Amino acid sequence: MVTVPRLVIAAPASGQGKTTVATGLMAALTRRGFRVSPHKVGPDYIDPGYHALASGRPGRNLDPFLVGEQRIAPLFAHAAAGADVAVVEGVMGLHDGAFGRGEFASTAHVARLLDAPVVLVVDARSQGRSVAALVQGFAGFDPRVRVAGVVLNRVGTERHEVILREALEPLGIPVLGVLGRHDAIAEPSRHLGLIPVAERHADAVATVEALGELVADAVDLAAVMRIAREAAPLPAAAWDAGAAVAEVGGGRPGHRPRIAVAGGAAFTFGYRETFELLAAAGAELVPFDPLRDEALPEGVSGLVIGGGFPEVYAGELSANALLREDVAAFATRGGVIAAECAGLLYLARSLDGAPMCGVLAAEARMTSRLTLGYREAVAVETSVLAEAGETVRGHEFHRTVVTPGAGERAAWAWSAGSGRVREGFVAGGVHASYLHTHWAGNPAAAVRFAEWCARGEASPETDPAT
Repeated sequence: MVTVPRLVIAAPASGQGKTTVATGLMAALTRRGFRVSPHKVGPDYIDPGYHALASGRPGRNLDPFLVGEQRIAPLFAHAAAGADVAVVEGVMGLHDGAFGRGEFASTAHVARLLDAPVVLVVDARSQGRSVAALVQGFAGFDPRVRVAGVVLNRVGTERHEVILREALEPLGIPVLGVLGRHDAIAEPSRHLGLIPVAERHADAVATVEALGELVADAVDLAAVMRIAREAAPLPAAAWDAGAAVAEVGGGRPGHRPRIAVAGGAAFTFGYRETFELLAAAGAELVPFDPLRDEALPEGVSGLVIGGGFPEVYAGELSANALLREDVAAFATRGGVIAAECAGLLYLARSLDGAPMCGVLAAEARMTSRLTLGYREAVAVETSVLAEAGETVRGHEFHRTVVTPGAGERAAWAWSAGSGRVREGFVAGGVHASYLHTHWAGNPAAAVRFAEWCARGEASPETDPAT
């Protein structure tokens, strides 16, 4: 049974100020001595980094599409253990779900699964009395979702605030706070959203501190806590990585493999549960930074190269020729590699003309086109992550393109329009793809990967460069 007070920060649409309010609220409550558990609805990697900075606890994702709705409450309970309050930042508009699936994977869906009250953040620019119609519409759209309060954002003047408050008063939904126009502390962004914390740590600390002060001054924190404490006990047992590994028949191998995990400014995307599952499966995880380290850590038999922004650091990654050569040699002798999105680019021959590791016979480049969306994928080939024919759920989010898009042995296939997409590369011990997956929804992937690594360097079935 989960008794942690909790609330969800939502909005009518993207760009209304959810991240500002959620991150500021986490920082303000933490500063007042509360142990805050931070969460993000959806597959986003960047916002949880700011949440972690604000709260001092790992930012965790809650995504029913990627992990299954039955795991949302257990994952929440796992993350929120020992917390005084949990703050969940929503995604897009409150009722915007996965394409073609109605409300599934929406903020409202997660709020219902957590039985959590919702605080609606409304951008009030260019609005007067009509704000009441907007809020009333969201409050009544789905009676299973309780809108318990409103934070008005980007309010222009005191007179503007009076008009908004008078309009909302008859609804009986309290205005918990009013924020002015605060562009001076807006979070810096780039082509895929906010800039990750790891790339601008000192500035990010200052931004989070400023957001905490902004929210502390503008929002009634006591009222927020009262609403959070109104959440009923949630009947759920906490997710446990060890139990998840045991459930799929995994156990600690006789040989404990060392697995190197790419990090640093260029590779910042990863779900915390992935690493917990690998550890539960018996692996020792060792970080390395492809921007700075000139060799892989000693004694590793596996590499995990997750997402990030290698396109921003292509020149620096390319300049580190010693590490690129070490990664290529590791792959050639059958080393086990799982690469997602940014990892795929790093393993290619080149990225925007800059030489990369050359593990894959592919070229990568930036484009102006955003590829974004959930995918239901099938494993085309047996690999270090899946058996051929196994189905997984994942997410794409990139503005790069790799040519060719798949090797002779593709990683995944999925339906797209009236056709079928083959994507990614499987060769020897290498699995490289654009698809981001959340291993809490597929713990067998962690077990399989750890077991391959425990066996040592595999004998390549084909040259990795295919």
